[in-house]
Amino acid sequence: MRRQSLEQLERTVADGPPYAAEFLRALAQDPRAGAQRLLARCERKRDAMAAEEARCHELFAFERAACAAGNQRIAGVDEAGRGPLAGPIVAAAVILNGDAPRGLNDSKQIREDQRETLFDALHAGAHTIGVAVIEPQAIDAWGIQQANMTAMRQAVEALAPAPDYLLVDGFALPGAPCPHERIIKGDARSLTIAAASIIAKVTRDRLMLALDTQYPGYGFAQHKGYGTRAHLDAIAQLGPCPAHRTSFAPIAQAASQSPLFAHPERTPPACAPS
Repeated sequence: MRRQSLEQLERTVADGPPYAAEFLRALAQDPRAGAQRLLARCERKRDAMAAEEARCHELFAFERAACAAGNQRIAGVDEAGRGPLAGPIVAAAVILNGDAPRGLNDSKQIREDQRETLFDALHAGAHTIGVAVIEPQAIDAWGIQQANMTAMRQAVEALAPAPDYLLVDGFALPGAPCPHERIIKGDARSLTIAAASIIAKVTRDRLMLALDTQYPGYGFAQHKGYGTRAHLDAIAQLGPCPAHRTSFAPIAQAASQSPLFAHPERTPPACAPS
């Protein structure tokens, strides 16, 4: 067989792994220094893929147990935005259908660009995704815990077809439409919860970017509504805006001092717990 150029070999290496055994043997027997560097790269990429497969297998233990119990559609459920002073709380529910995207992990453990890539990959795949958004006015009316539970239930109810089992990050979920399991730090222990954490986090971040345009001066694009020093300074200078949660202590204090801030009353949806 005619020996390939290093450029041709480079393209094959870039496409893998996996690599054909014949290709690896040819590289091993190729005396060119460039070919040997490509062989070393193949081995590193192959080892990285094996490590990723082992990680994903470990993070699928809860899902395998649920499947062994007879469940077929297992959804991971997570939320983003419990702690900020501004913006909505967003919940997501995800059923992974087929292989999970490479590198799927807890949204807090990866970079913003990686979250964006995984968000797009999850939506591009055959996975089932549900999202719910609870606005600041409802958070103020119901309290953060009730808003959180409502968001999670609504995200699950948005899944079609419906799941038959839930893996929920950190919380029991009263009123859930199917059996569920609470997993502490689940976004780092379950692939389906990790997928939900990505969807919830990226969705909320994009909403905060929109709020940054709507209410300039607060820095929502940078801190995403969390109580950073810059955010607190902006509130002190500008007063709260309608994106802020008036029931959270720093905003309640600022709102009491500012005639500019008001929000309409809002009634919880029918699915909110009494």
